[in-house]
Amino acid sequence: MPTREAACSCGQLRVKVDGDPVRVSVCHCLACQRRTGSAFGFQARWPVGSAQISGESREFRRESDDLDEERRFHFCPECGATVYYFSDPKFIAIPVGVLADPDFPEPSVSVWESRKHSWITMPDGVERGH
Repeated sequence: MPTREAACSCGQLRVKVDGDPVRVSVCHCLACQRRTGSAFGFQARWPVGSAQISGESREFRRESDDLDEERRFHFCPECGATVYYFSDPKFIAIPVGVLADPDFPEPSVSVWESRKHSWITMPDGVERGH
């Protein structure tokens, strides 16, 4: 069973997860674009019980785009990097970039494509939403 470790830019806040993710997705909503400073968010989810969190975090809460679902983002108070978040109490979501793994699996789900930048193409077979 693989173990992966996510870390913020300064290394103070970390999450270790055991096993493969249950979902790997890309989100094109405007809130994810603002959160990441990029054209989309790229994240993976694991069951909460498979995660070990170490370090201090601060939390930012917001509602999702048009779905009236709360998101709870945890970021490092030193460097500001978002390391994990919760949108469902059963799962922990980790932005793929903080895993620093260029071989991480490609997304199988792409949501909020109505807000996707026109130059972005998703892999064949990706499940699409919104």
